[in-house]
This record gives sequence, structure tokens and C-alpha cells, in this order.
Amino acid sequence: MEKINAIITGVGGYVPDYVLNNEELSRMVDTSDEWIMARVGIKERHILTEEGLGTSYMARKAAKQLMQRTGADPDSIDALIVCTTTPDYKFPSTASIVVGKLGLKNAFAFDMEAACCGFLYSLDVAASMIQSGRYKKIIVIGADKMSSLIDYTDRQTCVLFGDGAGAVLLEATTEEGVGVQNSFLRTDGKGLPFLHIKAGGSVCPPSRFTVDHRLHYLYQEGRTVFRFAVTAMSDDVQTILKKNDLTADDIQWVIPHEANMRIIEAVAKRADLPLEKVVINIDRYGNTSAATIPLALWDHEKNLKKGDNLIFTAFGAGFVHGASYYKWAYDSN
Repeated sequence: MEKINAIITGVGGYVPDYVLNNEELSRMVDTSDEWIMARVGIKERHILTEEGLGTSYMARKAAKQLMQRTGADPDSIDALIVCTTTPDYKFPSTASIVVGKLGLKNAFAFDMEAACCGFLYSLDVAASMIQSGRYKKIIVIGADKMSSLIDYTDRQTCVLFGDGAGAVLLEATTEEGVGVQNSFLRTDGKGLPFLHIKAGGSVCPPSRFTVDHRLHYLYQEGRTVFRFAVTAMSDDVQTILKKNDLTADDIQWVIPHEANMRIIEAVAKRADLPLEKVVINIDRYGNTSAATIPLALWDHEKNLKKGDNLIFTAFGAGFVHGASYYKWAYDSN
């Protein structure tokens, strides 16, 4: 029996039209373009400002573009996964809304919440589903409306985040030497005190007190998160290289979670990877959480060639982290 593997056969993306640049931010909070660029390397971020639109809207836009670009028959899609920290509602799942909007009559759908590692984890889950032989086509979407969680009076966090969605179509193949090779994924559980939203869950449900005390916004201890992120992502990249008998010279591209330019630079240096091999778009989008890696793929797809060795790596609240080795399966030009 031929071995089944999972390959990405197309990429789609979406970012909102409205651009919040550093100059405008400096009129909202005590900051400046120089301060932001020196610390996080972000010039602008896209924000979904239209009333009544949430994560599902961006996810649907990205998936619709993906299906148009690949020519995929909606009836051929077996499953759809939306990885997000900002679902439209507590329930139903954002994925169920997207499936309905896209008219995917034969697909089941679910959300996965792994913070900024959402796409990395979901890609591995979807690949395993395909490798089982039970499914042939799965759409994986990373989407987050981070602006819905941000306190725009807090200059430490409001400069970091943007909104967006990226999607990939994962398909079954029996071709050898391409697609998802393997992953190294971990959750160490130490991150709660350092990166969280205090209220809104079952431990601290919404109330007048939580709203009045601004407890529904993202809280982060930046220095601690920075240290853990750099260590985890660089160690994970080195682990995945070692597991696959690869060196930095064997890798064409590293696609990291776009959290902070200083984190990306530190990870590349610590993992002994030249920065010119690292795909970077944080300057234009900011941190879009689960959307960063698929958006980077969307941006960079034209530069990818069949057989290119890619490393994905991410870190997020929890602390969740990991790296994956992927061999690109088609010439993108």
C-alpha cells in the first residue's frame, strides 16, 4: 500500500483595508514611530473596523480566495479547521460559520485554540487526518481579530497586534519527498501568569466589575514572554533540524510566527540561521496571532519552489511552542 502524505496545494489570505500606522498610533497613546520600530519593528497593522464583522469574515475571505486560486470544488472539501483566539462567539464555532458561508456541504468543521501556535498545531492535526487515509482535502485557516482584545491606552501591547487571516488547502498525495515531514510540538503550561486575558472565561465571567476594571483586554509581561519565546523557538528549530539530519544550509526558508522583530532576529541568531532565509512581514501586518504563518506563506508563495525545505516555528500563550519541517510541493510561479 502506498504511503499517503499531506501537501499544501494553495494559499489564500486576507487583511482588512484600514491601515493603522505608527503615526496615527502616536496620536492615540504615548508612543512614536521611532520607539515602536526600535522595539518591535512594526510600521503598520491592518484593523477590521466595520461594525458587526468578526474573525469569521476574514477567515471566509481568505478561504474563498484560496478556493478560487486552486479551483477546488466546494463539495470535495472533507473538513475545515479554523485556528483562532478571537472566535466570533463562545459558541457556535467560528469554523461552523465559515463552512456555512462557503457552502461546504460535505465538510465537518471545528475551531482549534492554541494562541499564536494555532496554525502550526492545526497543520499537524490536519496532516495526520489526511495521512490516516480517511480524508483527502482539508482547509486550514489561521485567523484572528486581535484588535478586539487590545487596550489602545496600553502602549506596551497596542502597538503589537493587527487583524488578518490566512488559509491553506491540504490534500492527500502518494508522491514521495514532499509535504509535511514531521513536527516537534510542546506545551509547558507555565505561561498563564505572563500572557492572558483575566476575564470572560468560566473562572471570571463577565460582569460590571470586570468591564469597569478593563479585565477583558490582553495582558502581557513583555520581558518574560520575550525570553521564553526566543529560547523555545530557537531550541525547537534546532530540534527539528536534528531530527531530520538537516543543517541550516539545507533550509531554503524559515517561516516564524511574526511576534516581534527582535524575537525573530534573536531566534535566527541563536539557531544559527541567516536572516536572509527568514520570511518577515511583521513590519506591514504586526502580530496577527494564528494568522501570521499562513499570511507569511501567502506573501511569500511566489518565491517558493518545489522541493524547498521550509521550517515553521511559533510560540504562544500557555506557553505553547514548536517547529515543523515541510517540503514545498509545487512551483509557485
